[in-house]
Amino acid sequence: MRRHARWASAGCLVLALAAASGCTVSNPQPALSSQAPTTAPSRSTPAETWWRAGSVTGSLASGLTAPWSVVPLEGGGALISQRGDGSVLELTAGGDLRSVGTVPGVVSGGESGLHGLALLTTDDAAMLYAYFGAADDNRVARMPLLGEPGALTLGEAEVVLDGITRNSTHDGGRLAFGPDGYLYVTTGDAQQRDAAQDVDDLGGKILRMTADGDPAPGNPWGTRVWSMGHRNVQGIAWTADGTMWASEFGQNTWDELNRIEPGANYGWPAVEGIAGSADFVDPVVQWATSDASPSGIAAVGDTVFVAGLRGERLWQIDTRSGEVVGEPVAALAGEYGRLRDAVALPDGSLWVLTNNTDGRGTPRGDDDLLLRVELVPEP
Repeated sequence: MRRHARWASAGCLVLALAAASGCTVSNPQPALSSQAPTTAPSRSTPAETWWRAGSVTGSLASGLTAPWSVVPLEGGGALISQRGDGSVLELTAGGDLRSVGTVPGVVSGGESGLHGLALLTTDDAAMLYAYFGAADDNRVARMPLLGEPGALTLGEAEVVLDGITRNSTHDGGRLAFGPDGYLYVTTGDAQQRDAAQDVDDLGGKILRMTADGDPAPGNPWGTRVWSMGHRNVQGIAWTADGTMWASEFGQNTWDELNRIEPGANYGWPAVEGIAGSADFVDPVVQWATSDASPSGIAAVGDTVFVAGLRGERLWQIDTRSGEVVGEPVAALAGEYGRLRDAVALPDGSLWVLTNNTDGRGTPRGDDDLLLRVELVPEP
C-alpha cells in the first residue's frame, strides 16, 4: 500500500504555490522507496498575477552562523542548516532556536560543508535529506526526523548518493522534492570544468532521483542526470504551471536564471550567459555577477524570487506562460547584506535567509537572520 506523503524543501514548497496563486494542486503520493509518480500533478491555470516583495515584517531567527538552507515545518517552525559546523537547528513555533543534531561526516572548508535540506514525510515517518561535503566527495544522506516539534532529533544517517566531486568552491548543494515527487539535486563543477559536459560525471548537473537515490524513471539518459552544462546551481523551484527554474553562478561576467528541461545542455564551460548558440540552451535572465551571485530561489504563482549573495538583493522575475515578462525587479537591495535562501510559505509570505557570517560578508550585530517578507499581488 502506498503511504500518503508530503515534502518540503528550501527550493520547493508545493502547498505554498497553491495557496499563494489561488490554484489547486493534485499532489502525488511518493513512498519512502524507489517508487514515485512518473508524471507531474495536474494544476489549474493560475490567475494572471505576479507577486512582489513588500515589507520585512520581522526577524524569525537571529544569531545564525553561515546558514545555508531553511525548511518550513507543518504547524510552524523550521529546520535550518549551518554550513560550517554541520548542524541542523530547529526554529520552534514559539520562536526559540535549538539543536536537532549534527549531520555525521560533514567536512567543511572553503565553500563546502553542510548545504541543502529537504524533508519527506509519510503517515508514519519523516526523513530529512541533506547534501554535504565529506572528506573526499559531496554526498546526499537521509536521516529519520524523530520526536515532536520543539524536541526533534536526528536518527541514524544513510547515504543515498556519493561520489559527487567536491572542492573548495563550486559544490552546488540544493535539494528539493519536485511536483512529481522525485528528489532533485544540484551539483557544481567543483572546479573540474570539463565535468559539466561529461554526461557520465555527476558534477555540473541537476540530478533527479528516487527517495532511495536511484535514477528516477523517465530520466533522459537513464541515469540520475536530468540536465547538464551547469557551472554551479544553488537554487531550484517550480512555478504554478509546473515549469522548473534554476539559478546559476557564472564565472566573471554573467549569472543566470535558467528554465530547466530534461536532457538540455546549458553550455558551461563553452558559454557563459546568453550566447545564441544552437548547441546550448540560453538563460532566460542574465545578470552581471556583481548584481546577483544567485543562491536559493522560491516560486509563488508565476513569480520566481532569487536570493543574491554578492548582489545583496532579492530579485523578482515575472514568468507568466513560462516566459519572462518585463524586467527583473530588485528588492531589499543592500538592506540586509548577502541573501542565501528564499522559501515560499502557505500564508502568502516569503522567508529569506541572510548569509553575512560565511567569511565573505560583513556581519551585523544579530547576523545571520531569517526574515519574514510580506508578498503583494499585482495584476
